[in-house]
Amino acid sequence: MKLGKRLKEAHTKIDRSKSYPLAEAVALAQETSKVKFDASLELHINLNIDAKKGDQLVRATVALPYGTGKVLRIAAFVPEDQIKAAQTAGADIAGSQELIEEIKKTSKCNFDIAVATPDMMKHLAPIARILGQKGLMPNPKTGTIAPEVTKLIQALKKGKISYKNDGGGTIHVAFGKASFPLDQLVANATALVDSIRKAKPQSVKGVFVRSVFISSSMGPSIKAAI
Repeated sequence: MKLGKRLKEAHTKIDRSKSYPLAEAVALAQETSKVKFDASLELHINLNIDAKKGDQLVRATVALPYGTGKVLRIAAFVPEDQIKAAQTAGADIAGSQELIEEIKKTSKCNFDIAVATPDMMKHLAPIARILGQKGLMPNPKTGTIAPEVTKLIQALKKGKISYKNDGGGTIHVAFGKASFPLDQLVANATALVDSIRKAKPQSVKGVFVRSVFISSSMGPSIKAAI
């Protein structure tokens, strides 16, 4: 792949043979972000797991102290008498059977994440495929199903995120924007790493975290010593 002038310059600032302390790695990711928009900073954590084994999958949620910087559009599937409360809590879209019928008819999901009360899950069957294909189906493993969705919506708006490993056993997740103060990014990254360590499957023995890299959107990766 041919690198542009700005990306070449960014690469010269990184010692590929070195593992940087977390704060240094984050600062370097900020410094080497050369795009013209406010780039996201991402953690790429390779784990010592067999992603083909169900008992070794890593999937959890974590509340980032300073959020990701991304404004989430939240849809809440709730009974009719809870629609107003969900909207007050911050849901961009809230509804019951009428919302389900609209999505079934149009196949459009103008939201980034969906939450639901447990009693609404059976009603989502007609649109389960639509939501599932877009990764939007509420799921207890991602913390998007709860009896009191108002608290859940508020937590998501404040920075609660979900993560899971890919087929290669690596977790890729954004933890803030390049414009964030360094201390906020470090706090977010630390909370994320701590959460992943706590999510270690019992069947995994020995070293759990193989490597950690930090990068900005379209920027070079920096190895972090964590």
